Amino acid sequence: MTTAERLLAWARAVAAHPELGLQGTWPRAAALLGRQALEEGLDGFWMRQLPQMRMATRATQLVCVERFVRDRDLVIGLRTAWAALSRACHHHPYELAPTAHELEHWFSSVDELLVRLSEEV
Repeated sequence: MTTAERLLAWARAVAAHPELGLQGTWPRAAALLGRQALEEGLDGFWMRQLPQMRMATRATQLVCVERFVRDRDLVIGLRTAWAALSRACHHHPYELAPTAHELEHWFSSVDELLVRLSEEV
């Protein structure tokens, strides 16, 4: 099991068991773990493609990934999942935290994206 897969499994566990002492913080904790899983997959991708890119910001990496991945849906999926999870990691007044259902939807996307990203050479 890769680090990204392990992080995603932890994210799902946190979302599935909010009663484990993370009262009120479990949605953001799960989102953070999900985003870390996606970022770990991106790190692995850049290590294979262009190792220097790992030093760039995530925003820069997500802009540049288009030059290395010809699958437009994959590029859009990466950007969308990262943005959604990033937004969910932070408290926003007057906004509800994401639900377990929303988190699982994003985690499923991350799962699929990690598989597809690992196949890119």
